[in-house]
Amino acid sequence: MASEAPQEVGDGQQQPQQQQDQQQITEIDKTSRRHAVPFFSKLSRASYLYAIKGITAPLIWFQEWREYFNPPDGRPNIVKSYECRPELPIRIFFPASYDQTSPQTLPTLFTIHGGGWCIGQSRDDDEWNRKFADGNNVLVIALNYAKAPGSPFPTAIYDLQALLLAALADESLPIDRTSNSARGRTAILGFSAGGNLTLAVCQLADIKNHVNCPLAAISVYGSLDLSLSVEEKLRNRPFKSGVELGQGDYLTGMAPAFEWGYIPEGQDLTDALLSPAFAERKDLPEFLGFVGCELDFLAHESWRAACRFSGKKVPDRESEDILERICGIEGVVKEVKGTDGLVLDDERYGFEEGGVKWLLVPDVVHGFDSVSARDFVGGGEETRRDAERKEGLEREELGRWLKEVVWKV
Repeated sequence: MASEAPQEVGDGQQQPQQQQDQQQITEIDKTSRRHAVPFFSKLSRASYLYAIKGITAPLIWFQEWREYFNPPDGRPNIVKSYECRPELPIRIFFPASYDQTSPQTLPTLFTIHGGGWCIGQSRDDDEWNRKFADGNNVLVIALNYAKAPGSPFPTAIYDLQALLLAALADESLPIDRTSNSARGRTAILGFSAGGNLTLAVCQLADIKNHVNCPLAAISVYGSLDLSLSVEEKLRNRPFKSGVELGQGDYLTGMAPAFEWGYIPEGQDLTDALLSPAFAERKDLPEFLGFVGCELDFLAHESWRAACRFSGKKVPDRESEDILERICGIEGVVKEVKGTDGLVLDDERYGFEEGGVKWLLVPDVVHGFDSVSARDFVGGGEETRRDAERKEGLEREELGRWLKEVVWKV
């Protein structure tokens, strides 16, 4: 039977189905695909991004030169390369108490550094990795990946997959592949862009179906929803006049350039590998951890992800109710809550439910737990001491959760 010819459409009449479908596709493209950036905006972002890379490159070289002659206390025990990615060495931290001649295996945490997918290096987290290894008697392995814009999405995810599989297969590393679990005792954690990559790599079939796949994935102040603009995200950030650095967010100026460098034109911004907030729960590890910084414009998306994956009510980012719209509270926590540490008795700041851990670190900015980020952001001595203290509390709490809940050591 011949198909019916489409009816003529007048004012107020229904459009043919094909035209309706095309309109729907157009509306989706408006909101979820990355469109071409105007020439002058592209030039501005490229100039900004390459200026940052140009400034950081000699600083990295000088740091490596200095540390070659004067190795710091937080250095790794081994720096190792694999044939699958010889240009991307990994950094391995044994606990200080561990005898490297012993056959004893160790619970293992893989870590992924941040830097907006475009800058940074695995060395950036040496101090955090060393303290976590020593403080929790855990093997820590810092992974690596190629940077955008030379290596845009999804290159970094597959770099990490290759290195993670290589490390898991490396019998010279005392990774606990069997104890207390059919899948062993491993987990993976990433900072900032690394938090995004952590949840992305765990979705790949070769990782999630691996016999020793990570039991937990932890995003520490990760960028998890790239479908939203910086302006949209700032609506969900509290501004606190009583906290130094509380009136600004240094990352907001960098984010557009980093995202331009990482995300190809035409890319679906709701792709779960790019924006893990859209992932299906079944595609992620059994246990998930989300850490947010209260004065970070990315915190609300981590809060929403933690609630969504745990089965709790998801906060409405556009709500007129400020308790839903912002992550945390407006007032300074040590004045409102009477504490200058973590707040573990308030679900806005922390909960464990449905295999998900949520931890919001109060009154701190993005990167508070990184030595290099603290040097970049600046601030007075009190701000630095506060960040260092809360970094220690963060490590302790994540270590406790991994040992008592995830690995059940």
